[in-house]
Amino acid sequence: MTDGTTWLAAPQPITFGGYYVVLARGLSTEELADRLAATVLYDTEHIASAVGEHTGASLLELMDDTYGDSSDGIGLRLGRAGDWMYAVAYGGWQGEFGPLTPVSRDGAHVCLLEYEEENGKPVPPHFAYFHDGRLLSACNLHLDASWGYQGVDGDPATAARLEKLLTAAGLPDPARDRREVHHTALVVVEEFFGLSLPKDAIVSGTLPAVLLEPA
Repeated sequence: MTDGTTWLAAPQPITFGGYYVVLARGLSTEELADRLAATVLYDTEHIASAVGEHTGASLLELMDDTYGDSSDGIGLRLGRAGDWMYAVAYGGWQGEFGPLTPVSRDGAHVCLLEYEEENGKPVPPHFAYFHDGRLLSACNLHLDASWGYQGVDGDPATAARLEKLLTAAGLPDPARDRREVHHTALVVVEEFFGLSLPKDAIVSGTLPAVLLEPA
């Protein structure tokens, strides 16, 4: 049984500070990890190094031991939900990944769900969907102009269909609580693209993990 994605809108659902989750169809978990490692914004190439199976807490403990502070590295826990593979980031992932367009090359479908909850600025949760090296749709999930843009970007036909559904759900609505808006937008996105994430496996279960390290 799968759990959708709306549980991500709960306070601190995965780790303190928000979440960075990538779902992919048409890739194995190993391919997803390798492609994400290639997008890390450092001067040197990065690779995904397997470190066994971990809970979120034990991966952060390993990263503390490895780097001195888990925020000085990036780890991923990997899993599968139906046809979707997923990668959940831990540590200092904020602002460290480049565009995910190349992750979707060769016909893959790739979805990004991101929220820097402890950024210090009012950063809205972000969604983007890529296919075969193209951005099909992207938006901030508050659907307002709080971060320099509003509405849905991407392929005109796909973006227009998604925006129509968001409008039908009553968004944007600046009078509503931001977390309620976040939840409502996730409902629309998950139904439109058929997304799902297993909450128990991610929040309290054990999953294969990798560290993204210099090659």
